[in-house]
Amino acid sequence: MAAKKQVPLRLSEKLYNDIAAWAEDDFRSVNGQIEYLLTECVKQRKKNGKYVSDEIDAPLDVDVEKFGK
Repeated sequence: MAAKKQVPLRLSEKLYNDIAAWAEDDFRSVNGQIEYLLTECVKQRKKNGKYVSDEIDAPLDVDVEKFGK
């Protein structure tokens, strides 16, 4: 396996906390979650030449009421 590069990264406390909670949900470390997210973005860009989906601003079809229980 190739050596990994170390990159200093500054995040707001809110963003860090959101990523940390997401990482915990996915059973990853914060570092692993950030690497996973960046990898997925690069794959998407290579796939269709865009950084994000055309539907990024489309409303989600999610029942938020069930998450509050």
